[in-house]
Amino acid sequence: MILQKQITEYFATLPATKSSEMESLHQLILGLKPNNKLWYLDGKNEAGKVISNPNIGYGTYQLNYADGTSKEFYRIGICATSTGISVYILGFPDKNFLKLNFEKRLGKASVSGYCIKFKKLQDIQLEVLKEAIIKGFELGR
Repeated sequence: MILQKQITEYFATLPATKSSEMESLHQLILGLKPNNKLWYLDGKNEAGKVISNPNIGYGTYQLNYADGTSKEFYRIGICATSTGISVYILGFPDKNFLKLNFEKRLGKASVSGYCIKFKKLQDIQLEVLKEAIIKGFELGR
């Protein structure tokens, strides 16, 4: 319950339009995979210094580092930025997979190896975004 309260409070800190879009995106992802682990990262490091925007995550993914260590992290994440919204999809085996398979069909979005960025939900093809998110979750099976 504390986690959902943190997420609700995060949405309340955003401008109304962005808050509404983030809430819609949050509900969309929960609807696609309702029993996944839910994450909330406030963007602060252990010392309390802000190092990133707050973000919400869904599912699990094992991050493996070059030094041989690893940690559990989310597979799908969403984040409000100063210019719009970012959707992170981690774990594709090829860093070009997301870009090659979804960028041209998404609409007004930029796509990197693991991130889809757009200004507003109405700027993108929501069905294509859902397809990318579902594909990301499938990798976690």
